[in-house]
Amino acid sequence: MITQKRLLMAAVFGLAIMPPLAASAETILTANIEPATTWVQNFNPFNQTSARQSTSDFIYEPLVIFNRFDHDKANYRLAKSYKIADDLKSVEFTLRDGLKWSDGKDLTVNDVVFTFNYVKKNPALDFVSIWNILEKVEAVDEHTVKFTLSSPSSLAVNRLIELPIVPEHVWADIAEPVTFANETPVGSGPMTEITRFTPQTYDQCRNPHYWDAENLKVDCFRFPQLSDNNQMLTATASGELDWGTSFLPNVEQTYVAKDPDHFHYWYTAGSMVEFIFNQETANADNKKAFSDVKFRRAMSMTLDRQGMVNVAGYGYPTLNEDPTTFGQVYSSWTDPKVLEEFGKYTTYDIDGAKELLDEAGYVDADGDGFRDNPDGTPIKFDIIVPNSWTDWLDTVRIAVEGMHDAGINANIGTPEEAVWGQDLITGKFDAAINSIRAAALPYYPYQQAFNRDDVGKTRFTAQRWFNDDLSKLLGEFTNTSDMDKQKEIMTKAQRIVAENLPLLPVYNNPTWYQYNTTRFTGWSTPDNPFVNPTLSRQNHARLLHLLALRPVK
Repeated sequence: MITQKRLLMAAVFGLAIMPPLAASAETILTANIEPATTWVQNFNPFNQTSARQSTSDFIYEPLVIFNRFDHDKANYRLAKSYKIADDLKSVEFTLRDGLKWSDGKDLTVNDVVFTFNYVKKNPALDFVSIWNILEKVEAVDEHTVKFTLSSPSSLAVNRLIELPIVPEHVWADIAEPVTFANETPVGSGPMTEITRFTPQTYDQCRNPHYWDAENLKVDCFRFPQLSDNNQMLTATASGELDWGTSFLPNVEQTYVAKDPDHFHYWYTAGSMVEFIFNQETANADNKKAFSDVKFRRAMSMTLDRQGMVNVAGYGYPTLNEDPTTFGQVYSSWTDPKVLEEFGKYTTYDIDGAKELLDEAGYVDADGDGFRDNPDGTPIKFDIIVPNSWTDWLDTVRIAVEGMHDAGINANIGTPEEAVWGQDLITGKFDAAINSIRAAALPYYPYQQAFNRDDVGKTRFTAQRWFNDDLSKLLGEFTNTSDMDKQKEIMTKAQRIVAENLPLLPVYNNPTWYQYNTTRFTGWSTPDNPFVNPTLSRQNHARLLHLLALRPVK
């Protein structure tokens, strides 16, 4: 039965509330998955900009999920085990018995082999640059697939499992896989059936052939279209959402106080938020300062990081003034000597920034009130930020104020999230606020940010700054499983990053997570932190969280 409250919410958000199609009301979990002005039906798992964020994990299940909140423990999904060769030159995965695709056809090692070779044939699909570490992939027997690496690597498994496995009997006939919208996906995960899709809401329901159906107690996801944090706040505070993943200002008052018995949140330090300058635009007259480390250091010193945490983030983010970018997340890896030497460049100091700019020749040559390049050409650039992310919008406003105080003509650009993400990937921007997701080891964010082979495939390399010595060190890190050697390597790597300051860290985002216990239990909580609870697509462990949820009886 559709209640008066749900009809009211439909009027508020423009949602076309309809009776559940495949499940009773108590087994539909309503969630905020991503901001959008309208839903577009795209479930292409290789598409990193236009595909719905419920595609990975829920439609295409990984071989393995490593739980960062449980000492990076391996949770086996499509695979039941894996083995790394003693020489670190190959990895074998053994698949579970009886796996099926959502259309009832068998899921076999041939699908795994096909997927990897398909990506090799269509390199535009290779958003994880998998063939930079692979030599070949082959079926050993009916359950085992072997990956031969191009060079030894102790961390290859983490890279291999990032590529979604797709069914050969579907994708082999796709003529244009890059633009393929995959509107009616055939997948392997728990939620594969798109039972309803409108521009305002869509329902994604259980896979009729899911191998782990016994542990899946939620029948459908419902994703209402919410365009910005204000709409998300209204939907969350009303109790309409069961699972939220957005910034809520003054969350105790705007959310928890509405129903303290059922409305909860838990924010932990997660992805690092930073400001970046596009090094590929540094040859333009008004952008040439981007390639000057003295300019980047001065810009970093104009950033009121604590103000960003307190004002833009309402105190929820974790301050990051670490020139290595590690911050509290990887504090055990940080070399204090590096902090002592370069930490002044990630400390808010407008006078120090002005002094550094003066020394480097950035003065107001034309009398317009803004500093120019040493050759007299003007400096002017936009910092782009998604127009729906209110906390990041305020963060950028604070940054622009600081840069203006130092005499730099910086401005704010506010594209939609999808455009912002595409601009970072393609390099069509001057400066931006960006983030790099947290992982078990500091190697991973460095690899994400400084891997040449990922340019044009992900937004993490958007600054397009690279260093041969750093690349060599990251390669050496994967060639050993000895922790002492890895720490020695990472000490050298962090010095290179701190000295060049290609990223200007400001804070670590909380893992935005609100949960409503009115209709479901089993949530990850501060008292029972069994898994990273955020619904973001960067968090594969969200699948484990879904499987832990139980409807309230």
